[in-house]
Amino acid sequence: MKPIVKNIIGVVTGLIVGNVINLTLVQLGSSILPIPGVDPNDLEALAEAAPNLEAKYFIFPFLAHALGTLSGAFITALIAASYKRNLAMLIGVFFLLAGIAVNFMVPGPFWFSAVDILLAYLPMAWLGYRLALRLQKKK
Repeated sequence: MKPIVKNIIGVVTGLIVGNVINLTLVQLGSSILPIPGVDPNDLEALAEAAPNLEAKYFIFPFLAHALGTLSGAFITALIAASYKRNLAMLIGVFFLLAGIAVNFMVPGPFWFSAVDILLAYLPMAWLGYRLALRLQKKK
């Protein structure tokens, strides 16, 4: 298979896997820690409640963003034929842009936005790349 095709497959697969993990953890979080009186599917109600929520309600969103990015970058780096680091970081940038958009749509407390944007995306993409590299070196 040509390297460019393998790279494209890696990025697409990484985006899909990362999104599935992200959405799964968000759904899991809303079932384990439901916000009293707020439908998690109603963005307006969620945006209204978010600034006043306790820190515990932000655990699953952070985990969803961080683990979605980590897994997406990891899968991308495993599959890609070349430019593994750059493609893994591309996954991080994609999720970062989506995370910034979500922070505008559902603005939470400043501390959460800062932690989320600074730690959940690019550092996790780099870590996913490093873990994939380590796994490939063991083979």
